[in-house]
Amino acid sequence: MNYFLPFLAVVLGWSVVTFLKPASQRYTKLLLSFSGAYLLALTVFVLIPEVYHQHDHTLDFKYIGLFVIVGVLLQIVLEFFSHGAEHGHPGHLHTAHTAFPLSLFISLSIHSILEGFPLSHGHNHDLVYGIFVHKLPVAIVLTTFFVNSGINKWKTALFLLFFSLMTPSGTYLSTNVPQLIAYHTELSAIVIGIFLHISTVILFENAEGHRFNLLKFLSVCVGFAVAYFT
Repeated sequence: MNYFLPFLAVVLGWSVVTFLKPASQRYTKLLLSFSGAYLLALTVFVLIPEVYHQHDHTLDFKYIGLFVIVGVLLQIVLEFFSHGAEHGHPGHLHTAHTAFPLSLFISLSIHSILEGFPLSHGHNHDLVYGIFVHKLPVAIVLTTFFVNSGINKWKTALFLLFFSLMTPSGTYLSTNVPQLIAYHTELSAIVIGIFLHISTVILFENAEGHRFNLLKFLSVCVGFAVAYFT
């Protein structure tokens, strides 16, 4: 499931836009809010306690915190190239109809490979569901963006196919490459920083005009609750 669900999320997101052609983004925004809350809660409930429990207690706790900060900064840099596609908001990204969006692909690939690292520990079953819920609306938004930009449907499918393979690739590498296994705790801390940044941006950026939105608030509460009770 750690390999299959992240792949399935992207395929489902592409299928929803390609075959159902939803006319409104309203439900996608609610799903984004749910995914942001769910991912944030899993980071707090699962990843952070696990990383601090696993780290070498001869080292200062700030050592782990430093890698969390690195994750936040890394995600800020990646979003310079992806224009916020990781949290379902491609922003002002422009691309030629015939061009493969290489910078977007590279930044999303780095992000996706890294988020696959914590899944190398088989007991992180809850986290794989969080990544699934996170990737589904992102894939929907990305596919919608490509369709509206007039990019060839085969290039869109190819992009999303490669994108869907990145997280499973990260899980495989972190399970089989000794150098990555040795730094599993540090890499997981970087992913924590990435998740903290993405999830909070989703929750704040998805608020239109900073007005109170009851449906969004409820979807966030449900995301927190599901993460707590699973």
